[in-house]
Amino acid sequence: MAAPLSVEVEFGGGAELLFDGVKKHQITLPGQEEPWDLRSLLVWIKKNLLKERPELFLQGDSVRPGILVLINDADWELLGELDYQLQDQDSVLFISTLHGG
Repeated sequence: MAAPLSVEVEFGGGAELLFDGVKKHQITLPGQEEPWDLRSLLVWIKKNLLKERPELFLQGDSVRPGILVLINDADWELLGELDYQLQDQDSVLFISTLHGG
């Protein structure tokens, strides 16, 4: 079984409003058989951090279009998106580019 991972998760651009207005979360993901990837992190976030209106953050098993995802300051599209395997001390930033008007 893999060891627990410590990961920083941050929300910006208004996305933090879905998480009680808290921008930065230092989380510890429990050890499990399979390595943690972005797909399983999103499930964990939905269960443990997301406070309201999940449809504004998630669509299917991914983030909604219009939410930019950066892993250690790199675009997740360069790193395999949902299949990216998390490493200890990774930083994952979700920025909403959707703005009401």
